[in-house]
Amino acid sequence: MLRQPAVADQFYPGDPRQLAATIRALAQPVPEDRKVNALAVVSPHAGYIYSGRTAAETFARVRIPADVVIIGPNHHGRGAPLAIVSEGSWAMPFGEVLINHELSELIKSHTPQAQEDSSAHHFEHSLEVQVPFLQAARTKFSLSPLVVSQLNLAACREVGQGLATAIKEFSRPVLIVASTDMTHYEPRSFASRQDQLALARVTELDPEGLYRTVLEHDITMCGFIPTTITLFAALALGASKAELISYSDSGEASGDTDRVVGYAGLVIT
Repeated sequence: MLRQPAVADQFYPGDPRQLAATIRALAQPVPEDRKVNALAVVSPHAGYIYSGRTAAETFARVRIPADVVIIGPNHHGRGAPLAIVSEGSWAMPFGEVLINHELSELIKSHTPQAQEDSSAHHFEHSLEVQVPFLQAARTKFSLSPLVVSQLNLAACREVGQGLATAIKEFSRPVLIVASTDMTHYEPRSFASRQDQLALARVTELDPEGLYRTVLEHDITMCGFIPTTITLFAALALGASKAELISYSDSGEASGDTDRVVGYAGLVIT
């Protein structure tokens, strides 16, 4: 599979020079000695004008390894419930990103729910918008992309533990990126309250609590399943801390605070 960009010139600039300038303007550089070797990050996936600052500030705090797994929600409903691609590359404005065949095959072998299915990836933006931030920090890295539809809590636990087993067997540093936006199209005060309920569970490293809180409070966090999976995986890999780096909403860019989308960036170590 050679995947072409689906949302370049829509969610982010398609011209590499303009894209580089955009990313540089979104966050101040962080000195190398203040960056951390993270197990995972949680990052938003809206257009850069809306969520780019939150994403950029989050990635700026992390040393990006040579191998990255990105897990995002399936907005289009195409393909398998847990769709992975294990061969090929992604064409991006900053250059081609190779699919990590070895790691993707390990994920499939330890995660029976994961099915080889490129159709779920062709038009999905939730993974794609993370890639330029990674490329801005590290010119060359490989990618294992996972697109997720609805999974119950037990399946999220199994997938997270399988992902952790695959990463341990891979035996090189891997960063997991969980792609999610928070509450959608609610007044700012309500969205913030809803999001704080969910984010409290993330910062407590509580995947079961996150899953149940989102459902019980009807929180429209589109990537809560990828985030739940990521928390299970991070815990299995020894995570002890989750730090909220940035929280914002679309009203900061649009001026409309009656119908905002929330964005959060977290680092898990």
